[in-house]
Amino acid sequence: MKRIYLFGYGKDAKLISKELPRDQYRVTIIEMNERRYEESKADGNIDSILIDITDDEKLQELMIEEGSKIVALMDDSHLNLFLTLSLRNLYPDIPILVIADSLHTARKFELAGATDVIDLYEVSSFSLQSILKKPVATKLLDAFLGVKNEISFREYTIGKGSKLDNQMVNDIIFEDYGVMLIGLIDLELHEKFTFVGEGIDHELNGGDTIACIGKNEDLDRFERVVREEVG
Repeated sequence: MKRIYLFGYGKDAKLISKELPRDQYRVTIIEMNERRYEESKADGNIDSILIDITDDEKLQELMIEEGSKIVALMDDSHLNLFLTLSLRNLYPDIPILVIADSLHTARKFELAGATDVIDLYEVSSFSLQSILKKPVATKLLDAFLGVKNEISFREYTIGKGSKLDNQMVNDIIFEDYGVMLIGLIDLELHEKFTFVGEGIDHELNGGDTIACIGKNEDLDRFERVVREEVG
């Protein structure tokens, strides 16, 4: 059984903790806030530990074993950065996953030694939860915990005359292609990245850019749909 050390028990961490199948993963929650530690216990997380994560000696006492995975999800990005630096120094061979809230922060985590950084642009907590509730996004996390590089992000520019040109987002069943739409860049919206929530009513046009998550093989097939003109 795979051992996961989940640092933090905020909204995003709670969701991830619930998504991980307990018959495959043994999840240990690490918290420094006593109230959230008690919440994790109340939610049925038997393996919960209350420690000061800013104390390297306490982190070393965790004795994180080889073959484990670490997910840093403290609400404070500065704490996540400090945690990544400390854990990388103490456990040089343990994979560390961090979710970043900006491109700038993502770069810092990479320099600090994070193995994988999921950069969701300026994603809100609600948007993050809506993503992680999707089956394909659950597989994204599982890709880090299990099979490396099976799941990834990809951006596509809608080809003029393609199957998606002039189509409403709500009318496109992305799941049929094995991918999930997470955001778009509309030329009419001054090329600003817009995170896609449920029920968005928007028309895609040639030249717009969409960002999707999926298996690499499905993303490859979907690229042909996005770019090729309808005959």
